[in-house]
Amino acid sequence: MPGLLRGVARTAVVAGTATAVSNRVSRRQAGRWQQQEYEQQQAYQQQQAPAPPPPAPPAGDDMSSKLDQLQKLGELKAQGLLTEEEFAQQKSRLLG
Repeated sequence: MPGLLRGVARTAVVAGTATAVSNRVSRRQAGRWQQQEYEQQQAYQQQQAPAPPPPAPPAGDDMSSKLDQLQKLGELKAQGLLTEEEFAQQKSRLLG
């Protein structure tokens, strides 16, 4: 009988240790996944940050300043900082 109890006790210790190690590994892995998800979310939010507002039209009405503003708007659009819709809106505001 003592041999049987010793075997049962050893099995219980091994099973308990295995469960504890498994739980610890699972918690550590979950923490790593959570950290990766947080970093990806931060990167996504930085990519989705609103574009800077386009430059305001100058106070003067001379044509050269309007052409300069249109050129700057075109450069912003070419860089991908302005969408087609934003570009058209700013262009009409500048010319209209």
